[in-house]
Amino acid sequence: MTAQRLLMLGATGTIGQATVRSLLRRGHEVVCLVRPRAGVGGRMARSDSERLLAGATVRFGDVGSPASLATDGFRGERFDALVSCLASRNGAPHDAWAIDHQAHLHALAAAQQAGVTQMVLLSAICVQKPLLAFQQAKLAFEQALISSGLSYSIVRPTAFFKSLSGQIERVRRGKPFLVFGDGRLNACKPISDTDLADYLADCLQDPARRNRILPIGGPGPALTPRQQGELLFAALGREPRFKQVPVALLDTIIAVLAGLGRVLPSLAVKAELARIGRYYATESMLVLDPASGRYDAAATPSTGRQTLGGFYAELAQGSAALPERGDHAVF
Repeated sequence: MTAQRLLMLGATGTIGQATVRSLLRRGHEVVCLVRPRAGVGGRMARSDSERLLAGATVRFGDVGSPASLATDGFRGERFDALVSCLASRNGAPHDAWAIDHQAHLHALAAAQQAGVTQMVLLSAICVQKPLLAFQQAKLAFEQALISSGLSYSIVRPTAFFKSLSGQIERVRRGKPFLVFGDGRLNACKPISDTDLADYLADCLQDPARRNRILPIGGPGPALTPRQQGELLFAALGREPRFKQVPVALLDTIIAVLAGLGRVLPSLAVKAELARIGRYYATESMLVLDPASGRYDAAATPSTGRQTLGGFYAELAQGSAALPERGDHAVF
């Protein structure tokens, strides 16, 4: 394996941290451009970022600023590739277009100026059916990257373990597991941080992953929310208990917030967040067959070894920590 010099964006997120570790294990030189106050709510000081990203070079700047990308990030130095796990915090339209699209455009331009020839981008499988602002923003940058002339790998993972961990404490307290509809409206192939990070890192060296859009899930069959709940109850040694939430309730919330949002912009943003919640409650995170309009679990590739059931078991036993979910939390 040939060691490369990489600029990494989005390094302080959970997937980003795992990706930095995976890149370092492969012998790459990793330079991370992070905010001076990173993390959820800007709680991380510079020393926190340096500790989390031990082994990498940590530089501080603003990924939304072309000048900062050039002077604080690339610094006129040679880099082989750009790796990005950068994403907007909650998917609100303004944030999505600023980060998922515009900041990436700035980074792409700075990378080209620095002579970078390859980019690995963490995207999302939900851009297959772009009904929301953050999906449209991600998809717009994907198209810009494809047209850029750089060698690219666009990785579209299914659900992360952390996004499926929001009800662990709720169930521990003896409450039922919440599902929308009957809990079988959708499905996904959950993937762990480590398995996804390894997949991203290997894109740098695998010719078969060059200039491709790569949907990817974790090992095992696709799981519905009800099946995810059953795995959680099994890990905790309890009988499954579910509470069904009608999707119509989300529709009502969206309609009310959208109406009020015409007067109060802050409520318009909340309406969009509610639309995001509804999307994830009803759409599968699997490969979408464009001909039939149906999601196809069999066509969704798998990678790695960590299963959601195993992850829940580790949490129940205390051998793994509950992941920080931040602004992505629904429950």
